[in-house]
Amino acid sequence: MNTLLWVVLPYAALTVFAVGHAWRWRVDQFGWTTRTTQLLEHRWLRWGSPLFHLGVFAAIAGHALGLLVPKSWTEVIGVSEGLYHAVSVGAGTAAAVMLVVGLGLLLARRFVNGRVRRTTTPTDKLLFAVLTVVIALGVTATVGENLIGAGYDYRETISVWFRGLFRLQPDPVLMADVPLVFQLHALSAFALFAIWPFTRLVHVWSAPIAYLWRPYVVYRRRATPGRPR
Repeated sequence: MNTLLWVVLPYAALTVFAVGHAWRWRVDQFGWTTRTTQLLEHRWLRWGSPLFHLGVFAAIAGHALGLLVPKSWTEVIGVSEGLYHAVSVGAGTAAAVMLVVGLGLLLARRFVNGRVRRTTTPTDKLLFAVLTVVIALGVTATVGENLIGAGYDYRETISVWFRGLFRLQPDPVLMADVPLVFQLHALSAFALFAIWPFTRLVHVWSAPIAYLWRPYVVYRRRATPGRPR
Protein backbone atom coordinates (compact mmCIF):
# COMPACT_ATOMS: atom_id res chain seq x y z
CA MET A 1 0.00 0.00 0.00
CA ASN A 2 2.84 2.41 0.77
CA THR A 3 4.36 1.74 -2.65
CA LEU A 4 1.01 2.32 -4.34
CA LEU A 5 0.28 5.57 -2.50
CA TRP A 6 3.74 7.13 -2.43
CA VAL A 7 5.39 5.80 -5.59
CA VAL A 8 2.85 4.63 -8.17
CA LEU A 9 0.21 7.33 -7.71
CA PRO A 10 2.65 10.29 -7.66
CA TYR A 11 4.39 9.13 -10.83
CA ALA A 12 1.04 8.45 -12.50
CA ALA A 13 -0.17 11.96 -11.61
CA LEU A 14 3.04 13.58 -12.86
CA THR A 15 2.84 11.59 -16.11
CA VAL A 16 -0.73 12.72 -16.71
CA PHE A 17 0.37 16.28 -15.85
CA ALA A 18 3.12 16.27 -18.51
CA VAL A 19 1.36 14.29 -21.25
CA GLY A 20 -1.94 16.06 -20.64
CA HIS A 21 -0.41 19.48 -21.21
CA ALA A 22 1.16 18.35 -24.49
CA TRP A 23 -2.16 16.87 -25.63
CA ARG A 24 -4.13 19.98 -24.59
CA TRP A 25 -1.76 22.26 -26.48
CA ARG A 26 -2.05 20.19 -29.65
CA VAL A 27 -5.84 19.83 -29.71
CA ASP A 28 -7.23 22.83 -27.82
CA GLN A 29 -5.03 25.90 -28.18
CA PHE A 30 -8.09 28.13 -28.49
CA GLY A 31 -9.31 26.80 -25.15
CA TRP A 32 -5.99 27.57 -23.46
CA THR A 33 -7.48 30.44 -21.47
CA THR A 34 -9.01 31.38 -18.14
CA ARG A 35 -12.38 32.05 -19.77
CA THR A 36 -12.58 35.22 -17.75
CA THR A 37 -15.94 36.46 -16.51
CA GLN A 38 -14.77 39.93 -15.53
CA LEU A 39 -17.31 41.58 -17.82
CA LEU A 40 -20.14 39.73 -16.05
CA GLU A 41 -19.10 40.71 -12.51
CA HIS A 42 -16.06 42.63 -11.31
CA ARG A 43 -16.65 43.90 -7.77
CA TRP A 44 -16.09 40.58 -5.99
CA LEU A 45 -13.44 39.60 -8.54
CA ARG A 46 -11.48 42.76 -7.79
CA TRP A 47 -10.93 41.59 -4.19
CA GLY A 48 -11.06 37.82 -4.50
CA SER A 49 -8.64 37.34 -7.39
CA PRO A 50 -5.67 39.33 -5.97
CA LEU A 51 -6.04 37.75 -2.53
CA PHE A 52 -6.24 34.25 -3.99
CA HIS A 53 -3.30 34.69 -6.34
CA LEU A 54 -1.08 36.33 -3.71
CA GLY A 55 -1.91 33.48 -1.35
CA VAL A 56 -1.08 30.94 -4.05
CA PHE A 57 2.28 32.57 -4.80
CA ALA A 58 3.15 32.66 -1.09
CA ALA A 59 2.12 29.02 -0.66
CA ILE A 60 4.18 27.93 -3.68
CA ALA A 61 7.24 29.77 -2.35
CA GLY A 62 6.79 28.19 1.07
CA HIS A 63 6.39 24.70 -0.38
CA ALA A 64 9.43 25.16 -2.61
CA LEU A 65 11.54 26.20 0.37
CA GLY A 66 10.24 23.46 2.64
CA LEU A 67 10.26 20.59 0.14
CA LEU A 68 13.17 21.32 -2.17
CA VAL A 69 15.73 22.89 0.18
CA PRO A 70 17.30 20.28 2.48
CA LYS A 71 17.31 20.96 6.19
CA SER A 72 21.10 20.76 6.26
CA TRP A 73 21.35 23.69 3.85
CA THR A 74 19.39 26.06 6.07
CA GLU A 75 21.42 24.96 9.07
CA VAL A 76 24.66 25.76 7.23
CA ILE A 77 23.63 29.40 6.75
CA GLY A 78 22.68 29.68 10.42
CA VAL A 79 18.91 29.25 10.29
CA SER A 80 17.97 27.34 13.43
CA GLU A 81 15.01 24.98 13.61
CA GLY A 82 13.16 27.41 15.89
CA LEU A 83 13.64 30.34 13.50
CA TYR A 84 12.65 28.26 10.50
CA HIS A 85 9.53 27.02 12.29
CA ALA A 86 8.52 30.56 13.32
CA VAL A 87 8.97 31.99 9.81
CA SER A 88 7.32 28.98 8.17
CA VAL A 89 4.27 29.04 10.43
CA GLY A 90 3.92 32.83 10.31
CA ALA A 91 4.19 33.09 6.53
CA GLY A 92 2.09 29.96 6.08
CA THR A 93 -0.69 31.34 8.26
CA ALA A 94 -0.71 34.63 6.34
CA ALA A 95 -0.86 32.74 3.05
CA ALA A 96 -3.64 30.55 4.43
CA VAL A 97 -5.74 33.60 5.35
CA MET A 98 -5.33 35.10 1.89
CA LEU A 99 -6.13 31.79 0.21
CA VAL A 100 -9.24 31.09 2.28
CA VAL A 101 -10.66 34.62 1.93
CA GLY A 102 -9.78 34.86 -1.76
CA LEU A 103 -11.14 31.44 -2.67
CA GLY A 104 -14.25 32.07 -0.58
CA LEU A 105 -14.98 35.28 -2.48
CA LEU A 106 -14.36 33.62 -5.84
CA LEU A 107 -16.59 30.65 -5.02
CA ALA A 108 -19.35 32.87 -3.68
CA ARG A 109 -19.14 35.04 -6.79
CA ARG A 110 -19.14 31.97 -9.01
CA PHE A 111 -22.23 30.31 -7.52
CA VAL A 112 -24.26 33.27 -6.22
CA ASN A 113 -24.13 35.45 -9.31
CA GLY A 114 -26.47 33.91 -11.87
CA ARG A 115 -24.65 35.13 -14.96
CA VAL A 116 -21.29 33.85 -13.71
CA ARG A 117 -22.82 30.57 -12.54
CA ARG A 118 -24.16 29.85 -16.02
CA THR A 119 -20.61 30.01 -17.42
CA THR A 120 -19.36 27.39 -14.93
CA THR A 121 -18.58 24.05 -16.57
CA PRO A 122 -18.47 20.61 -14.91
CA THR A 123 -14.68 20.75 -15.21
CA ASP A 124 -14.71 24.04 -13.30
CA LYS A 125 -16.77 22.48 -10.53
CA LEU A 126 -14.31 19.58 -10.25
CA LEU A 127 -11.39 21.99 -10.16
CA PHE A 128 -12.98 24.14 -7.45
CA ALA A 129 -13.78 21.05 -5.37
CA VAL A 130 -10.21 19.71 -5.56
CA LEU A 131 -8.75 23.17 -4.89
CA THR A 132 -10.96 23.53 -1.83
CA VAL A 133 -9.84 20.16 -0.47
CA VAL A 134 -6.14 20.91 -1.10
CA ILE A 135 -6.34 24.31 0.57
CA ALA A 136 -8.45 23.07 3.49
CA LEU A 137 -6.00 20.26 4.23
CA GLY A 138 -3.02 22.59 3.85
CA VAL A 139 -4.55 25.12 6.24
CA THR A 140 -5.32 22.35 8.72
CA ALA A 141 -1.74 21.11 8.54
CA THR A 142 -0.23 24.59 8.91
CA VAL A 143 -2.54 26.06 11.51
CA GLY A 144 -3.86 22.98 13.25
CA GLU A 145 -0.66 20.94 13.46
CA ASN A 146 2.19 23.45 13.39
CA LEU A 147 0.64 26.57 14.93
CA ILE A 148 -1.90 25.32 17.46
CA GLY A 149 -0.72 21.74 17.81
CA ALA A 150 2.60 20.26 18.89
CA GLY A 151 4.12 20.71 15.43
CA TYR A 152 5.55 18.27 12.94
CA ASP A 153 8.95 18.46 11.24
CA TYR A 154 7.99 17.48 7.70
CA ARG A 155 11.51 18.21 6.45
CA GLU A 156 12.71 14.95 8.00
CA THR A 157 10.20 12.80 6.13
CA ILE A 158 7.94 14.42 3.51
CA SER A 159 10.64 16.63 2.03
CA VAL A 160 13.11 13.77 1.73
CA TRP A 161 10.47 11.55 0.09
CA PHE A 162 9.44 14.33 -2.30
CA ARG A 163 12.98 15.03 -3.48
CA GLY A 164 13.45 11.29 -3.94
CA LEU A 165 10.68 11.26 -6.53
CA PHE A 166 12.71 13.51 -8.81
CA ARG A 167 15.90 11.55 -8.21
CA LEU A 168 13.95 8.40 -9.17
CA GLN A 169 14.74 7.01 -5.72
CA PRO A 170 11.49 7.44 -3.75
CA ASP A 171 11.36 5.88 -0.29
CA PRO A 172 7.69 5.17 0.55
CA VAL A 173 8.61 4.10 4.09
CA LEU A 174 9.26 7.76 4.94
CA MET A 175 5.54 8.51 4.47
CA ALA A 176 4.25 5.56 6.50
CA ASP A 177 4.08 7.35 9.87
CA VAL A 178 3.41 10.88 8.62
CA PRO A 179 0.30 12.45 10.26
CA LEU A 180 -2.86 11.75 8.28
CA VAL A 181 -3.58 15.39 7.43
CA PHE A 182 -0.18 15.72 5.72
CA GLN A 183 -0.71 12.48 3.83
CA LEU A 184 -4.12 13.60 2.58
CA HIS A 185 -2.73 16.99 1.64
CA ALA A 186 0.00 15.37 -0.46
CA LEU A 187 -2.42 12.98 -2.19
CA SER A 188 -4.92 15.75 -2.94
CA ALA A 189 -2.10 17.88 -4.38
CA PHE A 190 -1.19 15.08 -6.79
CA ALA A 191 -4.86 14.78 -7.71
CA LEU A 192 -4.74 18.48 -8.58
CA PHE A 193 -1.68 17.88 -10.77
CA ALA A 194 -3.54 15.09 -12.57
CA ILE A 195 -6.55 17.24 -13.51
CA TRP A 196 -4.51 20.41 -14.13
CA PRO A 197 -4.05 20.03 -17.94
CA PHE A 198 -7.79 19.64 -18.49
CA THR A 199 -8.87 22.75 -16.58
CA ARG A 200 -8.49 26.50 -16.80
CA LEU A 201 -5.30 26.20 -14.71
CA VAL A 202 -3.34 25.86 -17.95
CA HIS A 203 -3.39 29.66 -18.15
CA VAL A 204 -0.60 29.63 -15.54
CA TRP A 205 1.88 28.75 -18.30
CA SER A 206 0.70 31.68 -20.43
CA ALA A 207 1.34 34.42 -17.90
CA PRO A 208 2.31 37.64 -19.75
CA ILE A 209 5.81 37.79 -18.27
CA ALA A 210 7.13 39.43 -21.43
CA TYR A 211 5.18 42.54 -20.47
CA LEU A 212 7.91 43.23 -17.89
CA TRP A 213 10.48 44.04 -20.58
CA ARG A 214 8.52 44.71 -23.75
CA PRO A 215 8.80 48.24 -25.17
CA TYR A 216 6.05 50.72 -24.67
CA VAL A 217 3.34 50.95 -27.27
CA VAL A 218 3.05 54.57 -28.34
CA TYR A 219 -0.36 55.75 -29.45
CA ARG A 220 -0.54 58.92 -31.52
CA ARG A 221 -3.62 60.93 -32.12
CA ARG A 222 -4.79 60.81 -35.69
CA ALA A 223 -4.25 64.13 -37.40
CA THR A 224 -7.47 65.99 -38.13
CA PRO A 225 -7.85 66.26 -41.89
CA GLY A 226 -7.81 69.82 -43.18
CA ARG A 227 -10.94 71.43 -44.55
CA PRO A 228 -11.13 70.88 -48.30
CA ARG A 229 -10.65 74.01 -50.36
